[in-house]
Amino acid sequence: MSTRIAFLKGHGTENDFVIVPDPENALDLPPAAVAALCDRRAGLGGDGLLHVVRSAAHPEARGMAAEAEWFMDYRNGDGSVAEMCGNGVRVFARYLQRAGHVAEGDLAVATRGGVKRVHIAKAASDGGPAAGDVTVGMGRALLPEGEVEVRVGERRWPARNVNMGNPHAVAFVTDLAHAGDLYAPPPFEPADAYPDGVNVEFVVDRGPGHVAMRVHERGSGETRSCGTGACAVAVATARRDGADPSVTGTPATYTVDVPGGTLVITERPDGEIEMTGPAVIVAEGEFDFAWLEGVLA
Repeated sequence: MSTRIAFLKGHGTENDFVIVPDPENALDLPPAAVAALCDRRAGLGGDGLLHVVRSAAHPEARGMAAEAEWFMDYRNGDGSVAEMCGNGVRVFARYLQRAGHVAEGDLAVATRGGVKRVHIAKAASDGGPAAGDVTVGMGRALLPEGEVEVRVGERRWPARNVNMGNPHAVAFVTDLAHAGDLYAPPPFEPADAYPDGVNVEFVVDRGPGHVAMRVHERGSGETRSCGTGACAVAVATARRDGADPSVTGTPATYTVDVPGGTLVITERPDGEIEMTGPAVIVAEGEFDFAWLEGVLA
């Protein structure tokens, strides 16, 4: 194996990723290696890592290979495995387009959260998504029963439990500054509500159909954006506003501002949630595998 490993850097609303193309799943990327690559001072830097593998070559994705050629083996910045990353799927699709594996239009991406349907918009001025935007079918939200509470310092808020293939606690606050620095995971109760940890979103209103959020992503800390979190926020806001598309038959659309930009989330009457936003590849290069081995030694 060459000691030079190709990588790219990309972001979706400033949720940034190290992208490692590895079609045949030949690279061993243990948690410590992922954490080293995502380190912002001693590595390449990223909120997470997108390991690009053909579904047929990965044991966790072979069952999805008939539906989706490519598997997004997503890892958090600390090296832990995650079920899904909405911004990551958009950047993953942009990489596949850049590499010539797919063209504008529709494609399917396998993830640990299932097969996601993606649409890469064409450059057009017909009133549709802006040129370069990527829309991802994020699946349906689950709304587990039971009350949840999150805490920052002396402040406490009730939170809506929303599962988007990964767990979220959505708290509505009067000021986003009340979320604190979000370096550490905000405590939650009851303790058994999220046995594997949780992404916590703090939300304020900006206007009709328009909210803003900050998020602590488990395994990464505060990030500039979280796609599944924006979807969870849109669903929680719709229910708070008395809107349920499955009942009314009318889609519910929310603009969600994140620190890194803006996402548009639509929940359809059939329950499917679509997320539209930008995806950008900013750099590509190589890293020395010997360096990584030295870090892990």
